[in-house]
Amino acid sequence: MSKKRSYRSSSRSVSDLKAHLVLTTKYRAKCINAAILEQLETSIRSLCEKWGVTVIEFNGEDNHIHLLFSYYPQMPLSKFINNLKTVTSVKANKEFSEHLARFFWKSAANNKGEFWNDSYAIESVGGANIEVLERYIRNQNAPKC
Repeated sequence: MSKKRSYRSSSRSVSDLKAHLVLTTKYRAKCINAAILEQLETSIRSLCEKWGVTVIEFNGEDNHIHLLFSYYPQMPLSKFINNLKTVTSVKANKEFSEHLARFFWKSAANNKGEFWNDSYAIESVGGANIEVLERYIRNQNAPKC
């Protein structure tokens, strides 16, 4: 049984756009623990709210995260993703500098340490398989400590 479509309206459009974003850590380093994953989720949800983006599902594993979200057609996806990567990287390096310094050669202490890979994966998501994708993201092997 598929979910009811959730249309978003603005002054210029009515849409049902969803995307699945995957971000991997630099060098695929297994540096995301439970505390970092929680901080990433908090930061991402806050940023999404500022951008007018609705988080449908979020989770991750020790070296990557998944974000399923809906957005307006006017939103520049590349700028949103760049902002998301920059803000979360700075916050993670600030709050978890000692932990991350073990994984990355740049100094995390001055908030210029690496965190995300330079690239990302994003795909548009149709309504038919959204439940399967939500379940896949929900069932990621999230770090417990």
